[in-house]
Amino acid sequence: MKQILSFALLVIALAFIDAGSTTNEDVSAHTVTTGARGTEDSRMQLTTYLLFAGTCKDAMTFYQAIFGGELTMTTVGDSPMKAAFPVAMHGRIVSARLKSKVVDISASDWLRPNQKRIQGNTVCLYLSGGNPDDTKSLFGKLSEGAEVTDPLGDQPFGLYGALNDKFGNRWMFHSQKK
Repeated sequence: MKQILSFALLVIALAFIDAGSTTNEDVSAHTVTTGARGTEDSRMQLTTYLLFAGTCKDAMTFYQAIFGGELTMTTVGDSPMKAAFPVAMHGRIVSARLKSKVVDISASDWLRPNQKRIQGNTVCLYLSGGNPDDTKSLFGKLSEGAEVTDPLGDQPFGLYGALNDKFGNRWMFHSQKK
């Protein structure tokens, strides 16, 4: 376990060092080769997408209370896909997005009744940058009902902590020391 934690801390440190050498322009603009058509400029963006076991509305409302921003949600019953689902699923969320100055999260409820949803441990929401006071505040709020796996504390590369929130999603926090 100690080796896994050390490896995780090393990965975070390397990500921090690498992030310092990249500008937003470097990250947001990519050249994509399209074969015979040559090259095009593509502005692709990675957005975290979460799948919930019927708790999408509660989870996204909870996250909005912490991070602010605009939250949009559409139920199955209010979507063009309504006829493809049984009436019992019409209250589930088919599309949700929370966009604020701090986060951009997309989500939905699990909508495959014939397949089992498996909570994975490879999805992680990584909040970095900002100041230590903001990091401490957000960590404290998300700790409500959470399993804190790495208490927020000083590390050689800055302030770091991690938790699995009350909805089962993993969060990692990092900011510079004061």
